[in-house]
Order: sequence, then C-alpha cells, then structure tokens
Amino acid sequence: MDLVTCLKKMELVGVLAFATVDSEGAPQIRNISAIHYEPDAFYFFTARGKNFCKELMEDGRVQILAYTKYKEMIRLSGKAYAVVENEQKKWMDIIFEEQPYLANVYPGDTREIGIIFCIDKAEVEYFNLGVNPIFRETYILGNVNVKEKGYYITESCIGCGTCIKHCPQKCIEKGTPFVIRQEHCLHCGNCYENCPVKAVVRK
Repeated sequence: MDLVTCLKKMELVGVLAFATVDSEGAPQIRNISAIHYEPDAFYFFTARGKNFCKELMEDGRVQILAYTKYKEMIRLSGKAYAVVENEQKKWMDIIFEEQPYLANVYPGDTREIGIIFCIDKAEVEYFNLGVNPIFRETYILGNVNVKEKGYYITESCIGCGTCIKHCPQKCIEKGTPFVIRQEHCLHCGNCYENCPVKAVVRK
C-alpha cells in the first residue's frame, strides 16, 4: 500500500464522510462526492451559504473517511483552504465535468454560489481489517509532521510474555525488550492494561 493507492481507493469509494467542528465545538459530519483528485492534492466543492463552508473558513481542520467493501478504512486528516479566486472557476469546471449530477443540483449559473477548497497537506492512515493479522500504515500528503501513535514496549520489560498472551492480533515478538509490530497493531491497549510491570507506554 502507498499514498497513491490510498487516494485512488478514496476516489473509487466516491462518497466520503467529512468531519469538522462547529463554532461551539460540536462535531459535524457530511457526505461529499464533489471531489477532484490530483497526485499531490485534492479539491472539493460546497456552497458558500452552508455551515460546512463556514466551519472550513473559520478553522479548516477536517477529517475525511473512506471505507471499502474489503474492510479497508482510509482516514485523511488535514487542513482545507479556499482556492485563490482566479483558480476557482478552473477547478469548479473540472469537478462539474467529472460529477454530472451537480448540474441538476446547481443548474446554470447557480453554481456560482459554490466555492472550491483544496487539501494538499495531510496525514493519511490506511487500516485493513479484512486481513489476518490486520494491517495499518500512515502516509504523508505534502509537507506535514506526523505524531507517533500506538503502544510501545520499554526497557522495563521483564520478558514474561503476558502481553503476547493478551494481544488479539499476535503482533508482539519476543526480544529484549519485546517488540510490537506496529503495522499489525490494533491500538486496542490490551498489552498496556495487562503488563504487570507497566512496561508498555502509549504514544
């Protein structure tokens, strides 16, 4: 798996869930399909009068979720910004050409109420529950720093094997200390809760 494949899978899913936060801190989710994909960014359409647009203009942070029939989850976390004015029509025309249904929703010049946003910097997480063991990996779109996540076993490990016994994916290997294979870890915390010497830490 890689970033290009993840973006292609998102495009094939078509309708994606976009999560934002409103001015009162409440989570908001919308399904969006008016999207155009480029290798290094993607663009999407909404109307200026919608609360979704207001939240993007005020904050910009967004999480986007795609889920495939193969039990793959792709989650993109980034910041959206409005495309510069002299490029709005270019990207709007492209999106309307790729998504013909939009002409029924915004016929004629009513599309001018729309605004195009771009995301070109994001963390993209791939998580496949359809394989055994599960598989997860993180990719980068643009220039962003990724915060390390998950569970790690420290030098305090005594090698008792309790973590292996409690791991549902059997992704912990013996060693000094034991090692969690991050690409197969569920992040469930079972090893963390059951380690008798608290050698497992959460990032």
